[in-house]
Amino acid sequence: MKTTLLTVRNLNAWYGKEKAVLTDFSLELAEHESVGLIGLNGAGKTTFLKVLSGLLTTYRCEDILLYSHPVNLRAGDFKCCRYTVFAEDNSFQYFTFREYLSYVFAAYGKNLPDVSKLIHGFHFESYTEVLLKDLSTGNRKKAFLITAFALKPKLLLLDEPVNGLDFQSTEYLYQQIANYKTHGTILFSSHILESITLTSDRVLVLENGKIRRTFEQGQIDAAGIREALCYENDI
Repeated sequence: MKTTLLTVRNLNAWYGKEKAVLTDFSLELAEHESVGLIGLNGAGKTTFLKVLSGLLTTYRCEDILLYSHPVNLRAGDFKCCRYTVFAEDNSFQYFTFREYLSYVFAAYGKNLPDVSKLIHGFHFESYTEVLLKDLSTGNRKKAFLITAFALKPKLLLLDEPVNGLDFQSTEYLYQQIANYKTHGTILFSSHILESITLTSDRVLVLENGKIRRTFEQGQIDAAGIREALCYENDI
């Protein structure tokens, strides 16, 4: 039996009272697993990650538990357990990558590691001293991904991590996601089927703010997931 890391029960989230995005949304994440979220635009993938990241406060939930204990998503003890890479992130524009990396590790109370392998893997050698605001979208994404995989939080959240990456960096990202369960749990959203099928222990298909289908190991194949997505789009 795997230990349950995070439990979410009956989460409802909205941006305006007239626009509920998540409705009675529930899931459990185990320690040391890789879980992929896939769904059509507007299904609620990014909204859920924003809730877990403490950025969306317009929600109510029956329970949010970390190791079976109630948790405040904006409290320091939970923040130290998770790190999020967003699909687009324009924060810390006047930091270089090196400055941002140092800032994050100081904030998490961790010693700064050697990140040379990650820098090489993402082909980022030429950009470590460039201001984040001056990086392309893809290289800015790499800066945050390198930080994430170096930090190794218990819960790593990735929102559309493939967007903006070149082919070689995408392949390296797949390796990092697939191997992450050595360190912790990874939950990532993607609309790219390949990224889900190659790296996930479980795949959750979202539709209209709820998990409509779950594919476990041994069931995960592109055809089945594509059929589920097309079915949800047709009904």
